[in-house]
Amino acid sequence: MNDLKNSKAAVSTKTINKNDFDKKTDNIYEAISITAKRAVQINSEIKKELLEKLEEFATYSDSLEEVFENKEQIEVSKFYEKLPKPHALAVEEWLNDKIYFRNTEKEE
Repeated sequence: MNDLKNSKAAVSTKTINKNDFDKKTDNIYEAISITAKRAVQINSEIKKELLEKLEEFATYSDSLEEVFENKEQIEVSKFYEKLPKPHALAVEEWLNDKIYFRNTEKEE
């Protein structure tokens, strides 16, 4: 997940040329489906990594009245909030040929 820090994926909305996006499959729906599946994978990886990092700061107390504000935990959360969204990362990977895919129906 170190690629997230160095990613050039757009943080905000960016227009992409349809012809560039679907030229590998010649089918816009297939291209969108592939990137959507990769976005789900990326989201799972980010969520797992975030939860692991936040677990380091967890305090287990019996009292709900004791709430501790942990600055490191807040900084970790802010870092993940500023990352490009999973779909933007997936689109960047797709356009840079970093996603392996195959169509099993065409192989038969």
